[in-house]
Amino acid sequence: MKLPFHIIELLKQKSGVPLHIPSECELLSLDIQSKTGVRIGSTTLKRLLGFAQDERLPHASTLDAIARYLGYAHWEELSEVDDKGNSDFNSSDEEIRSVDLHPDSKVEITYLPDRRLLFSYLGNNRYKVLQSENSKLQAGDEVEIHHFVLHHPLLVMQVWRDKATLGSFTAGRVSGLSSIYILY
Repeated sequence: MKLPFHIIELLKQKSGVPLHIPSECELLSLDIQSKTGVRIGSTTLKRLLGFAQDERLPHASTLDAIARYLGYAHWEELSEVDDKGNSDFNSSDEEIRSVDLHPDSKVEITYLPDRRLLFSYLGNNRYKVLQSENSKLQAGDEVEIHHFVLHHPLLVMQVWRDKATLGSFTAGRVSGLSSIYILY
C-alpha cells in the first residue's frame, strides 16, 4: 500500500526531509520514533512512500503512529482529512504530462549517475530520442511515455529501435529523475 500523495506531502513538511530518495526513509524513521516513541522501519516507510513495489497492507499500529506523528489521534481521523490538492487539472513543476505537450516540444531529463536524455514529442505519448548520454536508450529510438515525474523512475511503456520492438524500459530506478525540463 502506498500512502496518498497529500499524506506524503504532510510527512515531508513535518519532518523537513525531502523524501526524494529511498535512503531518506531512515531519517524519517528516526524522526517519527523521536516524536512518537514508535519505531517504523525504513523498509516499511519505503513501501508506504512508493519506493518499493509491495501491496501488503501495513499494521494498523503503523498507520496510527504516522497519524500521531502528523498530529492526529489515529489513522481514521487522518484519513478523513480532505486533500485539497489530490485532484487537479493543473500540472505541477515536478511533473510533465505528455497530454499537455505540443508536437515538437522538447523534454530533457537527467538521472544518476550521469545520464541525460533529450526527447522530441511526436504526439500520442510518443517521443523520439534526439540525444542520449550514458543511457541504454539511443538517439533515434522512439518511445512511449505518458509522463515524467521528478524524483520518480521514468517508465517507458515501449521502445522501438530500427522498427523493432524492444519492450518496456525503466530509467532511474533507485533515485528517480534528477531534473525534467520542457525546451520549446
